[in-house]
Amino acid sequence: MSTVLFDEAHSEAWTIRPELAREMQPAHPGDSSYARAAELLRGRGFNVAAQSEGALAGDALSGVDLLVIAHPSEPEWERTTGLGSPRFSADELDAIEDFVRGGGGLIVLGETEQDKYGNNVNALLERFHIRLRNHTVQDYEHCVGAPSWVMADLSSHRRGRGGDVLARVTEACFYRATTIETSNGAVTLASTSPSASTPGEALLVTTEAGDGRVVVAADSDLFGDDCIESFDHAALWENLAFWAGRPGRGVTVDREAEAADRLLGWSALKDATNALALMQASDGSLAEGDPAALVEQILAALEQLSGEFPYLRAAADDLRAWREGGHGKPDFTAALAAFRPELGREDGRLHLAFLPMYKQNGSLDTCFEAVLMRVPWPDWIAELEASKFDNPKFVPVELVDATRGYDSECAVLFPEMVATAERPVNNFGAIFCDRESARLRRVGGAAADLLSLNLPPDAAAMLASVSISQQAYILWDLIHDRAHSHGELPFDPFMIRQRAPYWMYSLEELRCDLTAFVSAAELERSEVRFARYVQYAILLDRLLRFPITGGRVRNYDGLGGQLLFAYLRRAGVLRWEDNRLTVDWAGVGAAVASLRLEIEELYHAGIDRTKLQHWAAAHDLIAQYVAPATGSAWVAGVRAFAEVEDPRPYCDEVLPDEFPLSIFYSALKAKLA
Repeated sequence: MSTVLFDEAHSEAWTIRPELAREMQPAHPGDSSYARAAELLRGRGFNVAAQSEGALAGDALSGVDLLVIAHPSEPEWERTTGLGSPRFSADELDAIEDFVRGGGGLIVLGETEQDKYGNNVNALLERFHIRLRNHTVQDYEHCVGAPSWVMADLSSHRRGRGGDVLARVTEACFYRATTIETSNGAVTLASTSPSASTPGEALLVTTEAGDGRVVVAADSDLFGDDCIESFDHAALWENLAFWAGRPGRGVTVDREAEAADRLLGWSALKDATNALALMQASDGSLAEGDPAALVEQILAALEQLSGEFPYLRAAADDLRAWREGGHGKPDFTAALAAFRPELGREDGRLHLAFLPMYKQNGSLDTCFEAVLMRVPWPDWIAELEASKFDNPKFVPVELVDATRGYDSECAVLFPEMVATAERPVNNFGAIFCDRESARLRRVGGAAADLLSLNLPPDAAAMLASVSISQQAYILWDLIHDRAHSHGELPFDPFMIRQRAPYWMYSLEELRCDLTAFVSAAELERSEVRFARYVQYAILLDRLLRFPITGGRVRNYDGLGGQLLFAYLRRAGVLRWEDNRLTVDWAGVGAAVASLRLEIEELYHAGIDRTKLQHWAAAHDLIAQYVAPATGSAWVAGVRAFAEVEDPRPYCDEVLPDEFPLSIFYSALKAKLA
């Protein structure tokens, strides 16, 4: 959690404390209150406090991520907090500069006729090559109500993973503002119009200094209680705070890194399992060599570890049965039934699996693997699961250590991956949220830079933060996973062990992701403000990572991303022009919900169709937006399949890449390679 400190110890004209605002302005407290601005930040996960007394020197800024200085003034000009001088001491100026250059954020809110208020804010700003002028801007052509209520010209200059401060912002009105003089690379985000009394001059600027960031606004009313709900001021305020404060930056998940080293027997289990796997055939049976010594080493290690992980006794029994049965294809039915991580969803709890399995997105060969994992289960996730999204089988995990098989891209551990003689019990679904979120940060950030995406600063904060991105994935997966079995669905929506054209899997996975997006939007409206990160994660992963990762043979996740991209472009909320990707962040939610409804209607009608008709209708829906491959036998007008009770043989007519990558994605894949 990032900390925002509002300085109120230098006779500021604004306070975040409602009781003090009432003392300052009894008739109209909103004229002195930034309480609403503070609450908006608290709702997004910031810790917000006021510096009510003392100097901003020494340890005063220790633990602070963002400092806000809101218009210090002599009391003859403004009703103020009444505490301290509006002038910062030399030590304070040095301390604030050091704070910023060391990585802190600073927001300074100036005022019209800046020089008269008796503060020395410019002495601070000049250290960052910025100065508040002594103007009062008027604009008779671009104003609201009075010529001093100036509508700003907005211009975004920063995009990519650093964040676009004007994302979601199209209008801002400055009340009795001065203008800002800049040099040395400061970026102007808002300026006066050509018809203003001081045309084309800066009203809002940002700059970077050392490792820190600075924001200066020429008007302090902009985010006061009376104005913050006007135009797009609230979105602008949040963007500025996220851009300058960068919540979650540098924060890693607080876990003990040496957990594997503490476990007696783990190292021996891992080494012996790796060696045994090299002797196995693709079905898990013994291919060559004498495994006797390795099996004994594994059994001894399992015995050592079983005190902390009792399930391992069942794994040991199944390993003995494999040995005594002549090392054929393993059957770990009993061990899988005993492995119940979903019953231990406690934050920080370790689970250890020893099982013969294949890896999704990795090798399809079955071999013995040992996986040590940890459950992240924060209280707020536990509360949502209990109250809104019951999903007793879902288990988010972090990979602590594992045998070689998990050197792959595999990010799940599902029961169907385990070698069993019969259909496996389906007790849990473990998803490695640390791996999923790391891929999002790596690929999403690189793609955002390459495409000059207008990424909102809070989305940029997510891509820079291990903790934020990982918790976003936990909530995403929690909702997605349960969506498979909710709604008006054709029989067996999971399609486990069925043979179907791969676009059916694509639509099912996309439907669940769109359901998670819509659910997250509803959560955000109900004041679970963290849920906005889930929406960002789904869009960025689906649009920027899924289509270009993995092979092009029946890549169902990639096809879902292609469909979403094409649909959003057709809806006009996604634009690719001038080599820049622009998202209408205010309108994208409605377009996502509309695509979800189209897929839901396909499912609803599919209940009354034959399987072949349902497959064909699904192909037609996708083909409206994503062009099928030349020569496809499934295209409407070409398709000539006889209606049969079992249409599975027609899957052989599906091209390996039935819906190839577009020019856009082909180029993106090459550039990100």
